[in-house]
Amino acid sequence: MGNKNKTISFRVNEDAFETLREIAEERDISLSAVFRNYVEMLVAHDGQVEVVPEHEVDDGDVETSSFPPKVEVPKSYVREHERLELEADHLRDQLDEHRRYVTQLSQRLDEEDDGEDVIQLEELDGEDEEEPYRLG
Repeated sequence: MGNKNKTISFRVNEDAFETLREIAEERDISLSAVFRNYVEMLVAHDGQVEVVPEHEVDDGDVETSSFPPKVEVPKSYVREHERLELEADHLRDQLDEHRRYVTQLSQRLDEEDDGEDVIQLEELDGEDEEEPYRLG
């Protein structure tokens, strides 16, 4: 199966369009080639591309200015994050167990819904009035 080209279209405002056209003229390439080069660079670097003006490009120490920027995180923060993830997993498990229990009780109630186990207080009032019921 061959490598088929796909078309991407999007809208930009007039100022951005003019800027892109100027970039294409400076490099003596078509506007499509500008986008094609950017997309190829984006794919080649797994989406980690930073677009900066040429006058801001630092050709010096590449290792110190890596993109995306990296931040050191204290071990206590990582441990707390891991603890919270474990607690969240535990709470999800408890919630699932509770839902299963409620479902089981609902099903059992539906199966045993013949009315014999339920005594209505109104029915008790009309039966044996000689023998009063006491609560407590």
